[in-house]
Parts: sequence; structure tokens; C-alpha cells
Amino acid sequence: MKIEELLMKVRGRRVLVVGDVMLDHYVWGDASRISPEAPVPVVDVTRDSYAAGGAANVALNIASLGGAPSLAGRTGTDEGGERLSEILSQNGVVRVPGFSGESCQTIQKTRIMVRNQQLCRIDREGGEAEYRMDSNASRSELVEALGQADAVLLSDYGKGAISENLIEWLQGEAESMGIPVSLDPKPRRRLTFKGMDLLTPNRAEALELAGLSPHLRGKFPSEEVCARIWERYQPGHLVITLGADGILLSGEGRPQRLIPTYARQVFDVSGAGDTVIASLLLALSAGADLASAARLANLAAGVVVGKVGTATVTQEEILDYLSQHPDLADPSGETVYS
Repeated sequence: MKIEELLMKVRGRRVLVVGDVMLDHYVWGDASRISPEAPVPVVDVTRDSYAAGGAANVALNIASLGGAPSLAGRTGTDEGGERLSEILSQNGVVRVPGFSGESCQTIQKTRIMVRNQQLCRIDREGGEAEYRMDSNASRSELVEALGQADAVLLSDYGKGAISENLIEWLQGEAESMGIPVSLDPKPRRRLTFKGMDLLTPNRAEALELAGLSPHLRGKFPSEEVCARIWERYQPGHLVITLGADGILLSGEGRPQRLIPTYARQVFDVSGAGDTVIASLLLALSAGADLASAARLANLAAGVVVGKVGTATVTQEEILDYLSQHPDLADPSGETVYS
């Protein structure tokens, strides 16, 4: 399927995003001197900016790509929660009701940026129990949202929203409605699950899911990783993002296709994984084959990594990027496994 046709088809597709919702705060400035109090740079702040992070950034990517996202994730009624709600509302993301309250602290990551480079990060968050979503009250809210969705995306950032009970229940409900479920996993949590329609780990996460060291160097062991992940988790589609080495597609435990990326100047990989899974699931829900969906995701990620900070991508940006690099939509440059 051609990219232009696929972009038309994804418009209006309804995706329910469930997961760890965050606010990303950026403090921008410059540093030209060392503090007399300690051997650290003094940052002269010029401005602050805010963006949706975690599962909220996934939902924003779906909206910017033309989809119709709804978002379920716990936030507080604090300043960060109010700021995040405003960002989501302004960008067309509908919040599933019932997941905001005084007993929860909004997860906030503050990045100190000096000349477009991250100097340090400051995290504010509560314990996992604050963000869990597997209670009966949560399920009643999610059932209604499920009934209005074309696909479900579970975005796990390891903060507590995604649990084994929630995964099992959501899979059962979605299957009864004929709705595909996708998971962006965090292997360090060691959750037990099987049969996801789409699983989208990055290189390190795929190695960890396969029971290998995430720090493994050298050539990526595609056949071993795909076989091990299939044996353990049996995903309908497995898509592994390998950074500069491309996007690997796998089915039934075997690598099928490697889609190359275009070498370009990378400013920031923050949120690139969010862009990939949002693009993939939107495309698959619109009837695209896996290879076509992955080509769209490859183009979308190529735009996002050229931006500083957590970012999204629009259809217009993808088409412009495609016009500059038409080979990225050409299957002849891809590696097909026998």
C-alpha cells in the first residue's frame, strides 16, 4: 500500500491508549560558568516548555497523524496534571474519565537543556500503587472506552499502570469485540502475557524479552531473538526497532523483513518509540499489511528524531520527508529473509 493512500486511511481511526501518563518539562538555558558553591555548571534559564510524555505522547502522536485517540492513565489534580490536561485537550486527545484525583501525583520529568543538550533530569513521581488501573472501578470506565475504539495500545513505562491482571482482562474484552491489542513493553517488570496482536520492543528490550543481555554488542541475533520471543510471548506481529540498523519485522518466531532507516542528523531519540508504535497500530487498524505499516512508522520516526525533545509528527511532515527520501518507501532496498 502506498504511503499517501495509507495516510488517508488512518484518518479518524479510533485508538484507546492505556498506560503511564507523564508531563515532560524542559528548562532551556545556557551555561558559561562554574558555580563557586560546587563543581557544577550554573545554568542561566531563558525559558520553560512543557510536552506530553509517556502514554500521553503516544496519544498525541496518534492525533497528529490524523487518528482519534482516547487516553486512560492516572494523573493528579496538581499543577502538572492541570497543565497536561490542557496540552491534551488542545491537541485533540480525549481523556477517559475517572483517572484523575488528589491521591495521585502527576508523573513529571524535568530536563535541564543547555544548548540543546540534556544536562540532567529531575523526576517527580509517586509509588506504583498510585498509578494501577486494574480495579473494578477502572474496568468499568475502560469498558465504555473499548466499545468506541478500533484498536487498543498498552504503553508501559514501568510506573505501575500496566499490570498482568489489566493485560489479561483487556485482552479478553478486546478479543470479544474484535479489537486488536498492542503492547510497548518494559521487560524489566517481568510481566507475564501472551498473544498480543502487536509487540514493539526496541533493540535492548527485545534482547531482554528473549532472555539475553540488553547490552549485547555486535550483530543483532535476529533469528535467536525472534524465536525466543515467539516461544515465550507468541505475538501476532513482532516489530523490533534497531535504531540506525532499521526496523525488523517478525512472524511466528522467524525474521521476515528488515526495513532500513535513512542516515540523518539525530538531535533527540526521546519519544521515537512512541511515534513508531502509534504509526504501526494506526496503519494496521486501517487495514495495512505489516510491511506497509512499518514503512510509515520508519518515515514518521525519521522526522521525529530530527527534533529536540519529546515530539510528534504530522502527515504533512511525513509526505515532505518522503519527497526528499523516496527510497524509504521502496521495498527493493529491504532485506527479505527466506
